[in-house]
Amino acid sequence: MKLHFFLLCFLVACGFVVAPYLIFFSAPVLPELGLIQKIFFFHVPSAWAMFLSAFVCAFGSAAFLFKRRRWGDELATAAAELTVVFGVLVLTTGPLWARKAWGHYWEWDVRLTTVFILFLIFIAVLLARRYGGPASRRIAAGLALFGAADVPLVYLSVKLWRTIHPKTTVVTSMHPDMRPAFFVSLTLFTLLYLVLLWIRLNLERSRGRLDALAVTLAERSTLCTLRPPAPPDYR
Repeated sequence: MKLHFFLLCFLVACGFVVAPYLIFFSAPVLPELGLIQKIFFFHVPSAWAMFLSAFVCAFGSAAFLFKRRRWGDELATAAAELTVVFGVLVLTTGPLWARKAWGHYWEWDVRLTTVFILFLIFIAVLLARRYGGPASRRIAAGLALFGAADVPLVYLSVKLWRTIHPKTTVVTSMHPDMRPAFFVSLTLFTLLYLVLLWIRLNLERSRGRLDALAVTLAERSTLCTLRPPAPPDYR
């Protein structure tokens, strides 16, 4: 397993060399947007990683809710945090693009609004896990399933409603010279997500083992305290 992890890290490192070169030196610059158009190669892969993480979190949450699998709760915890991380990237790069394309940073467009709602749902998942009390994990799991149900709505929003956001066909209709940079960047963000998920999941498992060890030591300490002292030996 460690070999697979190091291989993933190596591929990510190579991607951070190849992707910027393709984005800034190989892909053409659209004259109507200028250099700001390069944000596209970071914004869309960030959104893809966010949606992927939301589904991974929902999968782990379902395993915990319906099968009581401990690994499901650990996976959901790790994926929920990464959904928020990539959501921050989406909500940062998107307005930078919008300022150039639309003239202002934010518009309550249906695509933007549904993405923002998705981000807030997973913020609520993290808050529920921390402050939800005895039922915190079940509440967080339910919220994660609800959040994952918003992902198809985000994707279909540009088809179901009139929106100023670019359609999903922008990927298939892009300039042929832009495609290598886009797909390399998409692959890079996917591999980066897997590496971060691997690290965060191992951290969550180590935290669980440490908590179990702390409980065991506390129970043994309590038993030693309650055990009556041995009678004195007067021999």
